[in-house]
Amino acid sequence: MSERLEDIAVRMVAGGRGLLAADESTATIGKRFDTIGLESTETSRRDYREMLFRTDDAMRQYISGVILYEETLHQKAADGTPFVDIIRAADSIPGIKVDLGAKPMAAYPGETITEGLDGLADRLAKYYEAGARFAKWRGVIAISSTLPTWGSVKANAHALARYAALCQQANIVPIVEPECLMDGKPGDHNIDRCAEVTEWTLRTVFEELADARVSLEGMILKPNMVIDGKNARKASVAEVAERTVEVLKRTVPSAVPGIAFLSGGQSTEEATAHLSAINSGYDLPWAVTFSYGRALQDTALKAWGGKVENVAAGQRAFAHRAEMNSLAAKGSWKKDLEQAA
Repeated sequence: MSERLEDIAVRMVAGGRGLLAADESTATIGKRFDTIGLESTETSRRDYREMLFRTDDAMRQYISGVILYEETLHQKAADGTPFVDIIRAADSIPGIKVDLGAKPMAAYPGETITEGLDGLADRLAKYYEAGARFAKWRGVIAISSTLPTWGSVKANAHALARYAALCQQANIVPIVEPECLMDGKPGDHNIDRCAEVTEWTLRTVFEELADARVSLEGMILKPNMVIDGKNARKASVAEVAERTVEVLKRTVPSAVPGIAFLSGGQSTEEATAHLSAINSGYDLPWAVTFSYGRALQDTALKAWGGKVENVAAGQRAFAHRAEMNSLAAKGSWKKDLEQAA
């Protein structure tokens, strides 16, 4: 008998554990590898992900699920063990990124629409068979003095809702990710503008989810934090936490079991500090945790450097960051805990 969506969703956000976003496309991980002078090949990508997934204590204690790219979902470790089995053995849940990327939106200059709905039902059935129990779809919302437009917000919210309904039909928990960009161009908006756009976007997303008959108890929300743009950084950690909670309480129904934030251009430590401030300072109706990619992986990638002899160092760095974010998900992270792994 298959596990209920509601139970899987709760497991994804419970007990201070969070999600490792290891769903970088081949192009994106190639750019990450460029920073350490490593060629991106199927073998190098496998070796890097295997290093992370085999950090057993960290996976068991701090990581509830792993978002995989399609290649990685079907990939095996060097000894032939499927990655899905390694993740499950650590009591973590395999997931899959299912969107095909944000593409320029016709007639809407500077805005995008995420593609991938065509044929998604068939793909989800195959992903479920391969072991995925949750999925992720990212809608991208640009922020400027004139963007986003209503057409962009509406179209992306509608696509997120259609995706979520298809996931639940396939017995897969949808992660609904509407990202209002902090690091997009021009990136000079203040926190007030981010709050305005984020509230508008989230309200529209939940209206579309209701119209699509998506069960809120069987989904996870992956939003941005309310933060000023990359070229206008002024808000304190306390202000980011306050404004983020304010927007979420206005828009996110308490029936949603959990919110797993994206890091969205923040530094590694910023993402941890903001998450901890949100959890320590407020009475929240949902579990609030992390779904980080770069903010979990950057230090591990640098420590590893693509060298076999550095695998242990990479794993120590990953375990440290995972622990820091787990503490933040419990509201108990402190800056003095930050020491190099």
